[in-house]
Amino acid sequence: LFQAVKKYRFIRKGDVVVDLGAAPGGWIQAARKIVGSKGFVLGVDVKYIEPFSERNVKTIIADITEEDTSQQILKLIPRKADVVISDAAPNISGIWEVDHARQIDLAQQALKTALETLKPRGNFFVKVFQGDMLSDFIARVKKHFETVKIIKPEASRARSSEMFVLGMHLKLRINKQ
Repeated sequence: LFQAVKKYRFIRKGDVVVDLGAAPGGWIQAARKIVGSKGFVLGVDVKYIEPFSERNVKTIIADITEEDTSQQILKLIPRKADVVISDAAPNISGIWEVDHARQIDLAQQALKTALETLKPRGNFFVKVFQGDMLSDFIARVKKHFETVKIIKPEASRARSSEMFVLGMHLKLRINKQ
């Protein structure tokens, strides 16, 4: 996360960050360092996350595949999020097609949550696995964000199919009557 933020500057001091799939809490700690004492970080996961002592870090047990999770998030953050990050990963079965499909489904859920909780021009950073469903997912992200980058951080193992999609500057939605 630090490498990607350093290069693309999609999280800044004072930002409100929502971290989906946050357990055990490494990205929460990283985001907290970046946003500083004036920012806010909310960690969301189906698993329990040890509480943080900082007042500007909260965690909840919630499932991003559930309908009301975005509403729970919006009630807990001080304003619409500047950034939604997701390192959510499925339980790996070892069957590539299944794992890829599950990962893309989690990424789609993270995108849906981001679209509901991000402020206009907000940013979205999500883990994906390479595979045949990835290009359709990237196309969906491109519909909603002005700039989309595919990132393979140096920290990720070369043989790993893990990569990240960064959507920057959520497009303004004009409600058509």
